[in-house]
Amino acid sequence: MIEKSKNDWNRILETNLTGTLRACQVFGRHMIERGYGRIINVASLASFLAMFEVAAYSASKAAVASLTKSLAVEWAPYGICVNALVPGVFRTDLNSALLDGTSRGQELLLRTPMRRFGESNELVGATVFLASESASFVTGHLLAVDGGFLASGVNQ
Repeated sequence: MIEKSKNDWNRILETNLTGTLRACQVFGRHMIERGYGRIINVASLASFLAMFEVAAYSASKAAVASLTKSLAVEWAPYGICVNALVPGVFRTDLNSALLDGTSRGQELLLRTPMRRFGESNELVGATVFLASESASFVTGHLLAVDGGFLASGVNQ
């Protein structure tokens, strides 16, 4: 964190938090006019717990979680449900070097009771649910799809 430049900090906040807010405003305006809508933001495990050397990312995603809840309260009277997915650890092109064969990757696997990384198709069901009429009374919820990571304590 000491080495993080002001520009890096601002870029991460601008992308993750301000970008989410702007998208919610653009789509939310039309949903308010229609009296109906579903917004699904993307939070992170880092919304709930500290992770090493990603303070700006963690702060931005914690803010997305809070923004989600705030908009859920403000927009519920207009028939809009605002929720967020909280993905666990999913291997992507961006993070594979950080996860594969590293002590950090091993620690993340150890802390995940299912002992594996998620696969992108495992986010589909949660997304479909939050977008559906079955979730018509679900708003302000942060739905973890994390292989048990947030429920985890001592795993061995």
